[in-house]
Amino acid sequence: MTTYVITVPGTFLRAPDDGVKADIVRRLRPSDPHHTELGREEDLDVLTVHDDNTFSARLEVAAETSRDAEAKAVRSVEETLRAAGLEADAAPLGPPAVTGMDNPA
Repeated sequence: MTTYVITVPGTFLRAPDDGVKADIVRRLRPSDPHHTELGREEDLDVLTVHDDNTFSARLEVAAETSRDAEAKAVRSVEETLRAAGLEADAAPLGPPAVTGMDNPA
């Protein structure tokens, strides 16, 4: 099993208020990439929201393959957005990308 840092981009079609953003961060916190060496070195935040309402969610995911890790990350972000009260079409996601890997020693 390998630990991956996966970045999932997306766009909020309507700007979420600070409470919704805080709820999303709270729900994603268990997957915070700061637990990985890359996350600490690069100071990767679990959620970054830009002025144009695009965002990047960065998650630590354990999986057998990068494809599995990407799929798990996308599911996690989708579930988190719904749990925070956003409709499925309110924040479409882009293709995930492997940001980094931590191989077990």
